[in-house]
Amino acid sequence: MKTYYYHYFFFILTFMFFTACKKEVTTQKEYAHTNALIHESSPYLLKHAHNPVDWKPWSDTLFDYAQQQQKLVLLSIGYASCHWCTVMEEETFSNDSVAAFMNTNFINIKVDREERPDVDHVYMTALQLMRGSGGWPLNMILLPDGNPVYGGTYHTRNEWMTSIKTIDSLYRGDPKRAKEYASEVTRRIQELNSGNGTESKEKLTQETLANGINNWQKDWDYKNGGFGNSQKFMLPASLNYLLDYGNLTQQQEILGFVEQSLDKIALGGVYDHLDGGFYRYSTDAEWRVPHFEKMLYDNAQLISLYAKVYKALKKPLYKQRVTETIQFLNTSFKTKDGEYISALDADLDGEEGAYYLFSEDELQKVSEEPELFRNYYNLTPKNQTDEGFYNLYRTQTDSLFAKQNNLDQTELNKLKSSWERDLKIIKEKRKFPLKDDKIIVSWNALMIEALADAYTITADADYLRQAEEAFEVIATKAWKNGTLIHSYKPGSKPVDGFLDDYSYLGSAALRLYTITGKIDYLNKANDLTTQTLSKFKTENGSFYKYNGKDNLIAPIIITNDAVMPSANAVLANNLLLLSNILYEDELAAKANAMLDAIQPEVESAPDAYAHWQYVALKRVFPFYDVAIAGPQGKALSLKLQEYYIPNALVIFEETETQIPVFESRYVNGKTLIYICEQRSCKYPVNTVSEALDLMNYQFFP
Repeated sequence: MKTYYYHYFFFILTFMFFTACKKEVTTQKEYAHTNALIHESSPYLLKHAHNPVDWKPWSDTLFDYAQQQQKLVLLSIGYASCHWCTVMEEETFSNDSVAAFMNTNFINIKVDREERPDVDHVYMTALQLMRGSGGWPLNMILLPDGNPVYGGTYHTRNEWMTSIKTIDSLYRGDPKRAKEYASEVTRRIQELNSGNGTESKEKLTQETLANGINNWQKDWDYKNGGFGNSQKFMLPASLNYLLDYGNLTQQQEILGFVEQSLDKIALGGVYDHLDGGFYRYSTDAEWRVPHFEKMLYDNAQLISLYAKVYKALKKPLYKQRVTETIQFLNTSFKTKDGEYISALDADLDGEEGAYYLFSEDELQKVSEEPELFRNYYNLTPKNQTDEGFYNLYRTQTDSLFAKQNNLDQTELNKLKSSWERDLKIIKEKRKFPLKDDKIIVSWNALMIEALADAYTITADADYLRQAEEAFEVIATKAWKNGTLIHSYKPGSKPVDGFLDDYSYLGSAALRLYTITGKIDYLNKANDLTTQTLSKFKTENGSFYKYNGKDNLIAPIIITNDAVMPSANAVLANNLLLLSNILYEDELAAKANAMLDAIQPEVESAPDAYAHWQYVALKRVFPFYDVAIAGPQGKALSLKLQEYYIPNALVIFEETETQIPVFESRYVNGKTLIYICEQRSCKYPVNTVSEALDLMNYQFFP
């Protein structure tokens, strides 16, 4: 019978169509309608506050109300900088006849996925079970108990009306079958999120990682860099892992792929060559035309990645991308208090990329050396967008371009300044994209680490000051009644923090401890980890649930990476590092149990578990605790951190301390460097070069 029910409802899903064609949009300047979203603070929800649809925000009492009304729930999830979310709002949800049907037959709920990633994850899992893929806007139709009966992403207005009318009719005609189908989908969601992580009898070993690499390599684009052969995300966690793995195993093919990928990303159209900062992803294999939203989490991770690879390769381009991206974020994302907002919209007046693209007429206004200008930014007719606009992108470094065009670097710099000045004059006449100004704890934690990492390659004390300032602001504002919250802004309703908020902030605290030596950061990291283990524990198994509350149709246990590393993997990394510093074996045991439980997934789907593999390097290859004790500890630590040293934890204390890793290490009047492996330390040395020798250092650029 189950098969019959699936066939009965499967045709429902055929009303969902994915489309990439451009739609004509109109802009409402006056509003005849106002709904309950007007009381929200999310820019995404406020975009829909004047729709004729009677939208309501998500609430814990939603399904009680739905069951009282005996109505289906229409749940629509998106985010402020989502292009197709904007299109659907303008052409469908602003339509009076669409709204009339929705208001009569459904309870209509709008969710900002960045405010409620738990709700988004549960119903995205449902969509992926139904469709095999997902995206945003995420549109679901739910039974009054919250179980999903239909899912899709972007719909044209006609597709939407056909779909919701069909679902409404089918439900009214045979509610029993709808309930059976929805219950089965929910059962599968619960099954996928069981995450007990206790089945694997295999250990995660070097062989596991090698097998994973072999399975993964077929998806690598060696020519253009990146993963896949169509649209590409940057995926910093993947490239970070491959950099370390390639170096630890001395596989030049892997290292060449990482370098090629980072070169292409840094030079390509996914980087904003005028204002700085990275866009969200490339719509093509050559990194020429991006999807134009700018996200804090992308930029923060890429700052850390380029800082790390700069240590290994010393390419000026990488350091330039670090400093330019920080400058962009400080200009456009940083608040007056020192934390960072979430995103910039991709659209301007309904047109994606309109703030960043240039027409042929506009390019004609660049007067100095116009042919060189066009060559530098690849402004040729074949590189126009489908709409006839141009996006700036490069294929050569400045040094190579200057050489091929018989210019010295000073001449090229003068030309670039002139070109950029002309283009910025054009852009000054445009409105600035919408800012999503909520402060998300986990994303800010990534930015804190990014600033700290930038400090290690620049020695610019202002970067470290900004990192500490941001941590202090988050530590002050993001705690409500002793509980970490997920996000905040004036007028927002606090939601308890999720696993990534706790684990990422713990990681940021650890990073600040390694750089500053301030014990308060170590204590904060330890406290956050202790709270995480308690708040997010599961009844059985090794992994930790995403939401500390069980108030959805299924618990959520996320182990795979997405555009950010798995929060469970970040937690495992924190546990290993804290165990090495505090000599608490129980923490390492928890991390090792998580690593062994993830082993089958790592081998079968390595691309989805890159950060787990990065964590596993600490266990399957030699890992060094570099403990520096003495009055020159900070200076020696900073000097060591100028080097690319995979699989090492560098920490210091300038005075005697009770921290276990430093116990009996302090000698009055001396600064000693201890190289330790599994708590067994070699004879201490006094200089950075001696320390590198003891680690068999072979990663000099």
